[in-house]
Amino acid sequence: MNATSVEGATAHPVSLTVNGQARTVQVHPWTTLLDLLREQLDLTGSKKGCDHGQCGACTVLRDGKRVNACLTLAIRCEGADLVTIEGLADGDTLHPLQRAFIKQDAFQCGYCTPGQICSAVGLAREGRAHTREAIREHMSGNLCRCGAYSNIIAAVEEALPQMREVSE
Repeated sequence: MNATSVEGATAHPVSLTVNGQARTVQVHPWTTLLDLLREQLDLTGSKKGCDHGQCGACTVLRDGKRVNACLTLAIRCEGADLVTIEGLADGDTLHPLQRAFIKQDAFQCGYCTPGQICSAVGLAREGRAHTREAIREHMSGNLCRCGAYSNIIAAVEEALPQMREVSE
């Protein structure tokens, strides 16, 4: 493994794709994916909430599946295809879920919104949530301190059919 010394500690190269762009970065073994995204790649949409995997504010997509970036070691992402909130829109065209969040007023402070949206995109790809109750259950790992849950569920419910078409 090709390693370099950074600030007295060994950093290792990791090659991955982030929002469609191939990247090779140097990471310490203890660097979380969230810290890599926010501090090295300047992708600050994913939020650091609890830093314990309990709030979902840091949720991103890794190879199409939802992960808590605060619990994922960056060094374990070799070859991964990552999508953050910054990578969901197609230029100026918002992702169907982003449009539904706006239409349904599914955010208040907006802190949890990137994680909620990434989680719902992953949920659509899983194909398990077909009812309002199932959406609520499968989104339960994403907390909203403002209590906008009913609007979040409505936005996800509205966008699911379009998201399923896109992921098929």
